[in-house]
Amino acid sequence: MTDGIDATQPLWFYDFVSPFSYLLLEQHDKWPGLPFVMTPVLLNELYGHWRQRLAYDVPAKRIFTYRYALFRAEQLGIPFKMPPLHPFDSIKPMRLAAALHADVNTVREIFRFIWREGRDPSTPENFALLCERLGIADGPELVEREEAKAQLQRNTADAIALGVFGVPTFWLNKQLFWGEDALPMVLYCARTPNWLESKEVKRITSLPSAFPKSKTV
Repeated sequence: MTDGIDATQPLWFYDFVSPFSYLLLEQHDKWPGLPFVMTPVLLNELYGHWRQRLAYDVPAKRIFTYRYALFRAEQLGIPFKMPPLHPFDSIKPMRLAAALHADVNTVREIFRFIWREGRDPSTPENFALLCERLGIADGPELVEREEAKAQLQRNTADAIALGVFGVPTFWLNKQLFWGEDALPMVLYCARTPNWLESKEVKRITSLPSAFPKSKTV
């Protein structure tokens, strides 16, 4: 049995493959003082649903993405070390987080294992080490259980239903805020929610397109 996403609560969507999710969580002390529910989702499935090309498939974009992640880390004073290959397979730590309904401290420890220590969590040795660090003796078995797989898929499907198209993404007051650099907007809208109801925001929200609507999934 899986638990559906409660969209009445503030949510935070992430995938451990995302360096920007790591960088945003490291700024947790700056987040609005709200009980955001840590919600793991599969980034590749979000891309697939919305028919977005993976950033890592575009050579120049891949290079820029890694450089920008390092730049942001240095700018923010956050320890940062790329794992030995990227993208890596994040499915094991993602299933683990889903199975545990991992809280912010556990999620942060997993992110730090990958992005502060520069480890690939997909190898059996590193995943076992991660589980040991978290004090989870049955981690390798836990992530193979159907319940863990189903919970992660349920999270992803529910996120897509809310319109989530990437990570990191905040869900606050029934609105999506995407990207590490969206934190100032999240803070502003948490303090001034009526801004989203302003005339100009409403106008640009419903702008027509000059091109025919593409076929949706």
